[in-house]
Amino acid sequence: MEHTEQLTTTEPTASSTPTPSRAQRRGARTHRWRRDTVELAAVFLSVTAADLVAKVVVHGPDGPVVLAGSAVALVATALFHTWWSHRHQLHGPPAPDAPAPPAVPGTPGASGEPLKGPLHDFEQTTLWRVRTTVQDSPGSLARVCTAFAQRQVNIVSMQSHPLPSGTVDEFFVRAPQSLTRADLAALVAAAGGHDIWSAPADAHDLVDVPTHVLALATRTALDAAELPIALRQLFGQCTIRQYPGAAGRGGAGVDGHVMRLPVPSGDLIELSRPQLPFTPTEFARAQALVELDTLLGPRVPDVRARLAQPAGADLTVRRADAGDKEAALAMHRRCSSDTLRKRYHGPVRDADRYLDHLLDARHGQALAVEAADGRIVALGHLMWDGDGAEVAVLVEDAWQRRGLGLDLMRRMAALALEAGVETVYAVTQSSNTGLIATMRKLAAPLDYQVEEGTLVITAHLAEAAEELPAPWPTRPGR
Repeated sequence: MEHTEQLTTTEPTASSTPTPSRAQRRGARTHRWRRDTVELAAVFLSVTAADLVAKVVVHGPDGPVVLAGSAVALVATALFHTWWSHRHQLHGPPAPDAPAPPAVPGTPGASGEPLKGPLHDFEQTTLWRVRTTVQDSPGSLARVCTAFAQRQVNIVSMQSHPLPSGTVDEFFVRAPQSLTRADLAALVAAAGGHDIWSAPADAHDLVDVPTHVLALATRTALDAAELPIALRQLFGQCTIRQYPGAAGRGGAGVDGHVMRLPVPSGDLIELSRPQLPFTPTEFARAQALVELDTLLGPRVPDVRARLAQPAGADLTVRRADAGDKEAALAMHRRCSSDTLRKRYHGPVRDADRYLDHLLDARHGQALAVEAADGRIVALGHLMWDGDGAEVAVLVEDAWQRRGLGLDLMRRMAALALEAGVETVYAVTQSSNTGLIATMRKLAAPLDYQVEEGTLVITAHLAEAAEELPAPWPTRPGR
């Protein structure tokens, strides 16, 4: 009775061997007899083959050759069998994966609840651009980074601008949405930072600085008119003014929120950024772009587009430069005094001086509409002016009311948006109904300002961006 109870309560172990049944023993005997029969047949077959080979070797004309070939085949078979066995021994079938340990009750995911971790926090963050000045001493940067880490602020990228006394550190950070601008300034100030500035950022600001500078240098190398655009994109929202012949009046360098860059041609480029002072590092970058522009000299990319005219005229719009001065002067001579007065707000006696400035690529972009015989029949000018740009159009009398002025205006508006300029303005007279109608067809909100008989029309292009066409079918280097 005790023995029976012990058998019913003892659990089988992995090491216990089950007793084979009668059917299993009968199957094993049958398998053994089959194997013995196959082996016996193989022996008889081998003896017959050996007798046949012996007779061929003794009585055949090629006996030694057959014997040598058989030996080589036997050796090759033995070597192949050895290699195959060794290969399968080293590269056997992979072992099954170990089962995953059971979930510990109370841990995330054990009962099906969603996991919460860094990714969950990452989705609830806001990008900020933070700039601060710290002491140039060991540990000053580490204290700011530690302050960020304590408030779950992730530093995406940073760069340093050395100063004569201290260092300006600029951070792009991802901060929890609960942190406000005042909170960020407070934690940076508590870590030893001062002159703190911060602003919301977006994904477009997350660019590698050397790569960004090289891309701007490439644009400047292709087109002299891109220098002001490159400077604006390099330093963000800033005002850029160029003063002809003023290089000797202002000293080059950085003065707080103002940067002055003398140009070898004699002009002075002045940048102002009220919200953020410039640093010597930024001045060095700007100076490098100016030197590149000066080294390459005047240059205008060869971009052009065909204009379809109902009358079948073959017209081409392209970039214009100083080489088009004679053709532009000839067009001025064909224009009536009324047309010139509307364009220049008064009589034009020395168009040479105007065109030298208007066709200089460093002051903006000039567009020309050219007929099949090479005559210029219309001119458009996009001239950088601080945060905005001035636009102006002149169409020869014989070619007016054919849509040339509207085409030039739309292309210049698209070029301004491409350069990051969202407002353009035209200065004219209230009697110039043609230009007023052209500005209205831009489908952009307009502001009108009248001062002493002069009308200034300002177009806000951001809301008309989808309505404006691409300025050129192709762009070199883009």
